[in-house]
Amino acid sequence: MLNLGYENEVVKVKNGYARNYLIPQGMAILATSTNKKILAEVNKQKSFKEQKLRKEADTMAQLLNKIVLKIGAKAGTSGKIFGSVNAIQIVDALKTQHGYEIDKRKVSVDGESIKELGSYKSTVSLYKDIKAELKFEVVAE
Repeated sequence: MLNLGYENEVVKVKNGYARNYLIPQGMAILATSTNKKILAEVNKQKSFKEQKLRKEADTMAQLLNKIVLKIGAKAGTSGKIFGSVNAIQIVDALKTQHGYEIDKRKVSVDGESIKELGSYKSTVSLYKDIKAELKFEVVAE
């Protein structure tokens, strides 16, 4: 790792370092006026795409905050369930009950594991800093 800068960023280095190492290795290109215009267009498209993704994640977060899922589990008479409820069951219930598909790795259950009937919350990471709180109830089947 060179720690010179990030992709699509203009940095200043010594001529010999750029000419003899960075450019032949394909790690850099010269900052000509044409290349700067191309870079500006790439950055513009990237920001547009990021705004679109952020807007979609925000609308999805608003939808998920309103939902209360019901997850059925086999339970004993004392209210303890056989097994536990995890992110996989939450994602499956969300898909079957409301038709939303979310990756199970984006769902984190508050607390370690759910082994009793009741109401709980989970956090869904939709985008870099956009999270939704998904409420669900574990009921006996």
